[in-house]
Amino acid sequence: MHAVRAAHPIQTESARYRRGGNRPREKGSLETIEALPGRSHYAADASRWQLRFGLAADGASRQKSQSKTWPARNTCAGTALTDRDASREAGAIGSITGSIETTVEQGAGLLADPLHAALAAGIAVAAALGLHALLFFLLRRIARRTDQSSDDIVVRHLYRPTRLAIVVLALMGAARYVPELREVWADIATFVLPAVVGWMVLAVVRALVEAAKLKADISVADNLKARRKRTKLTMFSRIATFIIVFVTVGLMLLAIPGVRDIGLTLVASAGLAGLAVGAAAQPALKSLIAGVQMALTEPINIDDAVVLEGEWGWIEDIRTTYVVVKIWDERRMVVPTSYFLEKPFQNWTKQTANLLGTVFLHLDPKANIGPIREEFYRQVEANERWDGRVKVVQVTDTTRDSKEVRLLMSAKNSPTLFDLRCDIREGMMEWLADNRPQDFAKLRLVETNEEAESA
Repeated sequence: MHAVRAAHPIQTESARYRRGGNRPREKGSLETIEALPGRSHYAADASRWQLRFGLAADGASRQKSQSKTWPARNTCAGTALTDRDASREAGAIGSITGSIETTVEQGAGLLADPLHAALAAGIAVAAALGLHALLFFLLRRIARRTDQSSDDIVVRHLYRPTRLAIVVLALMGAARYVPELREVWADIATFVLPAVVGWMVLAVVRALVEAAKLKADISVADNLKARRKRTKLTMFSRIATFIIVFVTVGLMLLAIPGVRDIGLTLVASAGLAGLAVGAAAQPALKSLIAGVQMALTEPINIDDAVVLEGEWGWIEDIRTTYVVVKIWDERRMVVPTSYFLEKPFQNWTKQTANLLGTVFLHLDPKANIGPIREEFYRQVEANERWDGRVKVVQVTDTTRDSKEVRLLMSAKNSPTLFDLRCDIREGMMEWLADNRPQDFAKLRLVETNEEAESA
């Protein structure tokens, strides 16, 4: 009997309690579960839950034991079922507690990642701005020490785009070592990089064009080559700007998945859509193509003296789609570029800036031309606007009451020639009035014999 009890201590203890003995025990305790016959796997489960959520499981067990008394069971099967329910409840509470802890840890991670990324980005941007400021401080000092102005122009045009480029490079370098920043940068890099590269290329093109324009001085007397060079540089700058902006915007839009899908759809159905867009944009495309053609054929150049639509002026600016003409009275006429390819106009400075101007005098048929020619030579030679090339006096027409005398002179450009003509006209009229008033044209009336006798 003693041997049997030693071999089966749990059965002896159960028999003892079946005889009416009560043992105080805590609901859900490991001792109770271990004491149940054939319930070793419940003890193992409870141990795992207690190791993972020990405090929460113990607290829940204690709260459950305080709010509800543990009834005595007279059978071993009833005790096993009660202990099984307690174990499941403790496991469920521990699982909920573990989920809450996991959620809190994930939230803390999400809170830490943006702070870490923002700190890394801030340090990278600050370092990039400091490096950019130091670099351009040295470049400005070097540019000031040179005699040429082209290096100052290049530094001025590259200041802003290079600042953004250095900041982007710093962010790219920081993203390689900071995983949180790498995830953020991967989303915006495809949109930012085309904009930075396009801005840099556009700034370089404009700086080079403006620096090249300094060598094309149009203030000299014979400025035809300089005007041609400026015209080509201007048109090249306009066309290059259009192409760079178009490609840059296209690459930026392709970085957006929705826009890329729309673009592929339009390309796939480019038949009717191309016809519709071409018909709607025909005037703009016509002017744009005319601007490219003007850059190649050069019907006009910057600062050309032209006469169109009855107005006389100078070509002030040439755009890809229109031309600005400065009228002599400071007005501006805006003309489409296609006008200069389709309609006739006068270009007074197509081959050279030097021009010939005339002043007409209507004199009496009896007027002697010799003294008038000498006075004209004296006045034109004394005028600083005359370029010394041409001075001619000719009788170009005669009528019954007068003869037409043309005074021909030359000047270096159209504005100077206009002022020279005004000076000579005024001077010659004053000289004739003071010295030879009889040379002015007169209206002669012939009396017949009948009119004389009646008088």
